[in-house]
Amino acid sequence: MSIQNVGIKAYKNALNDFTRAQKRFQEKADLAPREKPEEASFASTLNSSLKEVNDLQSLKRGMIEAFASGETQNVHELMITLQKAGLAVNMTSAVRNKVLEAYKELSRIQF
Repeated sequence: MSIQNVGIKAYKNALNDFTRAQKRFQEKADLAPREKPEEASFASTLNSSLKEVNDLQSLKRGMIEAFASGETQNVHELMITLQKAGLAVNMTSAVRNKVLEAYKELSRIQF
């Protein structure tokens, strides 16, 4: 077997591992596309956004467990998932801080 054939075989194995793991984690995390209502209230938008962040965190946990147990060996996808989940949490914290800032500012207004 040539080195090129070995590389192609390893790539195909990694790709198959990734697709199996991705399907399994999507079923676990229920990441099916959701229909968005035409007019969403602030509360429903916030609720759906928090659910998406939670789903990303669940996917991250599942991928870490699969990698640690040896089910998958795709480090690249694991790192991408970790970064997505981290970014989602950071953005959620930033939005929370802005909302608290706005609330404090509104509470200082005298009528």
